Amino acid sequence: MLAIVIPYYKFQFFEATLESLHAQTNKRFVVYIGNDAGPVDPEPLIQQYERHFPIVYQKFEDNLGKTSLVRHWNRCLSMIQDEEWLMILGDDDVLDSHVVATFYDHLAAIQKVAHVVRFATVKIDEKDGVTSPVYQHDPLENAVDLLFSGKRSSLSEYIFNRNRVLTIGFRELPLAWYSDILAVLEFSDFKKIYSINEAIVKIRVSSSSISGSTDNFKLKAEAALQFYTYLLQHKNAYFNKAQRIQLVEKLSKAFLQNKKAFGYFFTISKIYFRLALPYRYLLFLKRIVFSTLKIN
Repeated sequence: MLAIVIPYYKFQFFEATLESLHAQTNKRFVVYIGNDAGPVDPEPLIQQYERHFPIVYQKFEDNLGKTSLVRHWNRCLSMIQDEEWLMILGDDDVLDSHVVATFYDHLAAIQKVAHVVRFATVKIDEKDGVTSPVYQHDPLENAVDLLFSGKRSSLSEYIFNRNRVLTIGFRELPLAWYSDILAVLEFSDFKKIYSINEAIVKIRVSSSSISGSTDNFKLKAEAALQFYTYLLQHKNAYFNKAQRIQLVEKLSKAFLQNKKAFGYFFTISKIYFRLALPYRYLLFLKRIVFSTLKIN
C-alpha cells in the first residue's frame, strides 16, 4: 500500500493537489495531511474529498516549518500506519491521473532492484501553465549521477521505501534545501533509482515556493555548504576521484557566495589536503583573495 503524505501550509493551490488525487485511476493509497499551523484552515476542503479516498488529517498547533521543514516532514511521517511505500507530496504540486496506477504496474520490478522510485516531471506556474519540457530519466538511474547530471529534482517526484525512510531519516539543512537530494542518495544507498516515465508529476514553481523565492539566497548558500561538507566528510567513499573534485569545487563556490561563513574555511582546507589537491587549494585561496579585493 502507498502512503501519500502532504505537509500542508499554503492553501492557495491545495485544491488542485487534492483534485489530482481524486482523479487517480487507482486509489490504493492513504493520504496523510499534517497542517503546519497554516493561516487558512483546510479542513472544510478536506471534508469534501474524504468520501473519494481515505484521508488522515491532523492539525498541529505550532508552525515548525518556519524554522525546520524537516521536523515538520518527520512529524507528518509519524502519522503513517503500515504502508510499505510513501510519497511526500507538496501542497501545491499535482499528479497526473495515472501516477498511482503506473506505480503499482511497476511494483514487482521495483521491489527487485530499488528502494527509490522517480517519476517524470514538468514545471508549472501559478496558473497551471506548463513552463518546462518533460524531464524524463533512464529506467534505472544511478543515484550519484543526480549530483553531476545537472537535472532538476524535487521531493514530490519520488516514492520511497518506508523502512529506508524511517531507518535513515531526513537530514536537517536550512530551508530543507538539498535535504531531498541527500535523502534520495541515502535512501537508495547511493545505488539505483527506478524511473517511471509514463506518468508525470507537475512541480509548481511560484513566488511563494522555496525554489521560486529570491529572498532566501543566504540560507540556500548555507545549506549548500552543509550539504557538500557532509558528503565529503561522511560519504566520500561513494564517489570517484573526479566526482570528489567536482564536489569540493561546488563546496568552494558555496563558500565564496557566503562571505559570513568563514568558519568553514578550515574545514574546507582540511578536505583539500585530505583529497591531496594542493594546486586546486592554491586556486581556492587565490579566489578568496580576489573576492575580498573586489568587495573592498
